[in-house]
Amino acid sequence: MNQRTEPITIDTAAISLPHPPLRTGTGTAHGKSILIGEHSVVYGAPAIAFPLHDLEVRVTLTVSDKPVIKSAVYNGPVATAPNRLRPPLTALREAAKWFELDASKISLEIDSPIPVERGLGSSAAVSTAIVRAAAALSGKELTELERFNLVQHAERVAHGTSSGLDAHAVAALTPLLFRAGVPKPLRTKTEVTVVIADTGTPGKTSMAVGGVRAMRENDTQLIDSLIAQLAELTAAAETALGAGELAELGHVLSQAHRVLHELGVTSGELNRLVYAAEKAGALGAKMTGGGLGGCVIALAHDQADATRIAAALAAAGATHTWVSTLAATE
Repeated sequence: MNQRTEPITIDTAAISLPHPPLRTGTGTAHGKSILIGEHSVVYGAPAIAFPLHDLEVRVTLTVSDKPVIKSAVYNGPVATAPNRLRPPLTALREAAKWFELDASKISLEIDSPIPVERGLGSSAAVSTAIVRAAAALSGKELTELERFNLVQHAERVAHGTSSGLDAHAVAALTPLLFRAGVPKPLRTKTEVTVVIADTGTPGKTSMAVGGVRAMRENDTQLIDSLIAQLAELTAAAETALGAGELAELGHVLSQAHRVLHELGVTSGELNRLVYAAEKAGALGAKMTGGGLGGCVIALAHDQADATRIAAALAAAGATHTWVSTLAATE
């Protein structure tokens, strides 16, 4: 006998189906400082950039129908992001184009300990992390040349012009000797620990460079002599790094600060922090970056010494300090 079969009704609202996984990509980069050679590099002399691996930037990109930005400076829709975020959004747009992604459907989460306008490579580090995150999101390979070119595009938006130093240094594993736009990796025979201290005042690179130029027009012989001294000190720093002679390196850094003071690019805050670092036992200390504000870099014997120096710098008025260690390359 045939039985009548009633249709089965399923309450689909009660069924919990797994959501498809979110598509994400993560990229990292790090800060940088100028160990020595700022200002003389403007006149063709080399400079040494020092990677700050402990100042790590991390960016996560997520595919989203309603893209937002999460960062220390802004949280909200990408469409209404402030002008200060143009450089990272430029990096995202260029990277998305390169990796065939839809930039209009990507959210950004930026985690960066690096303050802006301090000469520590903030914009280049964030842009590098974005480009690397885009590569991860696309599942495609990223060459170093591709990364550099994409970051440089964003750096030109940030600074108008860009030497390429920051774009190279925020991805470097070693210090870089930088001359005429060409980076050369440097050996470090021993571990190098530095303390970075923030004056709390933005650097004024354009003003400082313009001031040196004006002084040179009035007294070419004097300024050229000071620039030559900085070039000689940069060569001495390269030698000391390669030989693992930290005491000599520290002496060179302190000498460089005094030359920079003669060039008129230091400030009362910078000088006070340099003095505090040296008094606390730093092997040497100097301003780092464009000057007239920004940060100081101090060379420590080791991590324990760096902790003491950082405390002394904070007591002397530094608004923030960071310790970063670079491993020996041999």
